[in-house]
Amino acid sequence: MSLVQVKDLPGHSPAAPRVSPPSLPQVLPLLHALGATGLLLEYEDTFPYTGPLEPLQAPHAYSPAELRALLSRARAQGLDVVPLVQSFGHMEFVLKHREFAHLREVKALPNALNPHKEESLALVKAMIDQVMALHEDLQWFHIGCDEVYYLGEGEESKQWLQQQDNTPEKLCLSHIKAVATCLASSYPRVTPIVWDDMLRGMSEETLAESGVPQLVQPMIWDYATDIDVKGKVQLVEKYHRCGFSKVWFASAFKGATGVNQSLTLTGHHLRNQLEWLQVASRSPAGVLEGIALTGWQRYDHFSVLCELLPVAIPSLAVCLQALKNGGYSEKVKENVEKLLGMSNLEIDTYMSTSLGTFPGSNILTLVTQVSFYLKSSVDELLERNRYVTGWFSPYHRKRKIIHPIMMHHFQPDAVSLLSKWNAVVQDLQAAMEQVFHRCAVEEWMEENVHPSLQKLQQVVDDLDEAIKAQN
Repeated sequence: MSLVQVKDLPGHSPAAPRVSPPSLPQVLPLLHALGATGLLLEYEDTFPYTGPLEPLQAPHAYSPAELRALLSRARAQGLDVVPLVQSFGHMEFVLKHREFAHLREVKALPNALNPHKEESLALVKAMIDQVMALHEDLQWFHIGCDEVYYLGEGEESKQWLQQQDNTPEKLCLSHIKAVATCLASSYPRVTPIVWDDMLRGMSEETLAESGVPQLVQPMIWDYATDIDVKGKVQLVEKYHRCGFSKVWFASAFKGATGVNQSLTLTGHHLRNQLEWLQVASRSPAGVLEGIALTGWQRYDHFSVLCELLPVAIPSLAVCLQALKNGGYSEKVKENVEKLLGMSNLEIDTYMSTSLGTFPGSNILTLVTQVSFYLKSSVDELLERNRYVTGWFSPYHRKRKIIHPIMMHHFQPDAVSLLSKWNAVVQDLQAAMEQVFHRCAVEEWMEENVHPSLQKLQQVVDDLDEAIKAQN
């Protein structure tokens, strides 16, 4: 099974794609055509929580009607939906709120849930119940549980760990077991999935004795191009021996290569899939349930945006097709080009600025222009043009001094460059607003466009001021 993850980790504003056309609904048939069989949806604060959980909703959370429409379209494309609701670590979207801050493991840190409080489990159950109520016929439900940083460092945990035979591993496993048991009792046909990183270092004996292997399926994640294949196979065998019926793998098709990355390194992500194919081929038969191709939107709830979904669709296409075909070849490349409407698919360099016909291809083209040429063209003018550095330096600009002859050597270039980039940015903003809410567009622009564009605008404004002062 090939799950595509739409992973959203928004901080101050959501960056999840709109579910109204022409956004996500257009992508779903493409995912199906490329070989995806499922959709792993990490909702965070984009889910329409109600009642006591309503504070968790971001301003542009999906409405119940929007979500039902999305889930219906996914089913129509033969995509099994797997919701992901964090229940231990990565709980910033919950624990940052005043109403839930008392449930933090460490008082000052909003990342991890306190596993000792009954109210913590009640909170997780309430979140799961609300998400379940909007989904039909689920086979799996991902309960997260990765990167539970500072576990055992809260006051209650410190006291608990002082008791004989208590360990951080047992503390971790007891919470995972509690959440999984809770899910199993209410939804016996649904299998919980957990990220595996908190389990990796535990002994077979500790895992087997916990009872957790009978309740969940671990998802082993690694997003590198040089996976320790032998070590991963041994890990799969260990999990199998201690009682896990099935395991999942998790690769990445975007994100994972830079916290503020704007363009996707397709070759990196392709090599990651090829490594996982090696692990799969050497693992015991019948143990692998599927692979999730994760697409990070942010590194955590408070970090900046990395690559936007439309920018990464060629990478996703290459990765899905490589997994479906058991490798990458000229035939696979041609098939991807055909499905994306692209004439020259780049693997080891960034995509060129030529258009494809896939949903969001115009965004990729414009983001590529901005990423490659905006900062460099502005820096070229302001820092390497001898007329600007020599006759319109910060000293001159502050005092509104300009030599009338020298002005003509660079004013037309500056005005032309500003006009060009304003037009590109206007087109990009319009294209992005088709796919994302305005707050996400504003954030991306402030991070990737405004620093250079404002520098250019300022020099043009200063030039006008200097000319006026001379007259």
